[in-house]
Amino acid sequence: MKESRIQPVGQVANLRADCQSAQKCAGTIALLLALALPAFSAQPDLLRVEGSVDAMGTAFSIVAYGEDRGRLQSAVSEGLEEARRLDEMLSNYKPASEWSMVNRTASDGPVHITPELFQLLAACVEYSRESEGAFDISVGPLMKVWGFYKGSGHLPHRAEVWGALNKIGYQNILLDPAKQTVRFAKPGIELDPGGIGKGYAVDRIAQILKDNGVRQALVSGGGSSIYAIGAPPHEKGWKVDIKNPKNPEESIETVYLKDESMSTSGNYEKFFYAEGKMYSHIMDPRTGYPSQGMLSTSVIAPRTLDSEAWTKPYYILGPQWAAKHRHDDFRVYFCEARPGATCDWLQ
Repeated sequence: MKESRIQPVGQVANLRADCQSAQKCAGTIALLLALALPAFSAQPDLLRVEGSVDAMGTAFSIVAYGEDRGRLQSAVSEGLEEARRLDEMLSNYKPASEWSMVNRTASDGPVHITPELFQLLAACVEYSRESEGAFDISVGPLMKVWGFYKGSGHLPHRAEVWGALNKIGYQNILLDPAKQTVRFAKPGIELDPGGIGKGYAVDRIAQILKDNGVRQALVSGGGSSIYAIGAPPHEKGWKVDIKNPKNPEESIETVYLKDESMSTSGNYEKFFYAEGKMYSHIMDPRTGYPSQGMLSTSVIAPRTLDSEAWTKPYYILGPQWAAKHRHDDFRVYFCEARPGATCDWLQ
């Protein structure tokens, strides 16, 4: 964890006076200083604290500003610990996680789960309904046959794809609110948290920071799911760059976030080439194949859970569908793959 001290807020610089005499000039400067001093005394120094942790196969980072060093460090530590806790609950790489336990046993009968996981699964099913199946956490079998589970991908046989498709479908996730249980309608269903886990974790971390009195912070899950609390000192918001999908080392758009989130899905994040064609990890659960026609999609929304969940349906279904179904408080940035297309905000 790193710390650095920043300058007091509200400094006065470059004072100019059109003085007709030395006495008048001195009086003008004295008046300006008298007006400025109360501002200095009312604006304490702010400290900057940073921290990061590896969880859910990515790096979670926090940058926070505050006045009390101990309280700020404690808040950041608590936020990072939350990322570790959620990794133990949501990881499909860890056999002992609650998520993995559901994948192993929910085909055999109802599985009682924690209220937290139940609420998250219920939200995922609702995203699937609203996106007409373009968002689907039951995509696990497809991610495996395409080699994106613990790998960088490979081209499967068509029979493998069809076999995996028979195990896909959010309708097979049966939730019982009264008993707080989940059951799979048939064998072979496997949930994948890749499209929702980071967003949920970022929101939880941000809430912990707020509960600890932090009013200026940026929480990032792998750089692709971000939440901004307030704004850094002297800035209108947290400056965040959207990567150029054709050259991810460059940015193609800059946004300033304040009390809102942004998530991005891009084909450059994980992909492979086969038979002269690029295949990315962004899977269309309806066809069984990686989605084509889009390079990247970014969503700005009040919650990171929403922004991360909706990047993939917008990526898969495109700007025309998004224009009809976008939430009123969302902003969406598209980079299409068609020749001559430019990246732009959805109007």
